[in-house]
Amino acid sequence: MARLPRLSLPGYPQHIIQRGNNRQAISTCTADYQTLLDLIDENARKFSVAIHAYVLMDNHFHLLATPETAEGVPQLMQATGRRYVRYFNDSQGRTGTLWEGRYRSTVIQAERYLLACMAYIDLHPVRHGLVAQARDYPWSSHGHYAGLRVDRLVTPHPQYWSLGNTPFAREAAYVQRVQDGVPPDQQLALTQSTLSGWALGDADFIADLQTQTSRRVSRAPAGRPKKTSLPG
Repeated sequence: MARLPRLSLPGYPQHIIQRGNNRQAISTCTADYQTLLDLIDENARKFSVAIHAYVLMDNHFHLLATPETAEGVPQLMQATGRRYVRYFNDSQGRTGTLWEGRYRSTVIQAERYLLACMAYIDLHPVRHGLVAQARDYPWSSHGHYAGLRVDRLVTPHPQYWSLGNTPFAREAAYVQRVQDGVPPDQQLALTQSTLSGWALGDADFIADLQTQTSRRVSRAPAGRPKKTSLPG
């Protein structure tokens, strides 16, 4: 079966996952995390991609990003990936691949899933037992949104601005949203859609998205199409 082309449309947020090959470590020390973060920042600016949220784990990372062009995210990921592999291989005295094939990504409906995706990303270290609270993890965007630090990589999405009329109100509302957690069904939807490449949103969003690309954006219904009876 032919590989499904990535779905990348300008102006639409995308959830992106890049994993280490065979789940091996892609970062082993502070310098590794900082180098990867700096490369993402440099190339996001170069290719006009707004990064709304991120988390860097030891063997994979997540991004939530909106590109200005259809090529923005592929260019960002290719440039970052190639340079980071050279850095990591040199620092570790290793050769060969680092990534588990292509990165995974899909478009999500901002009004319905963007804030949930941000919280899902911020809570990743908590789910993996690395920290007790999202605020305790240094390699994610949560500290920026919680008012703990200013992160130059982060560009808040309009959905975040809608949380309150003042910085304090927005921070408090978002921190509470993260503390409330992401319902299991939304966690599953965010994971499966990104790994499969199918867009995530309601029926109207999917229908509108399909008018903008020849690439199928959602999985076809199971089973064979029903036959239409001919008149007469």
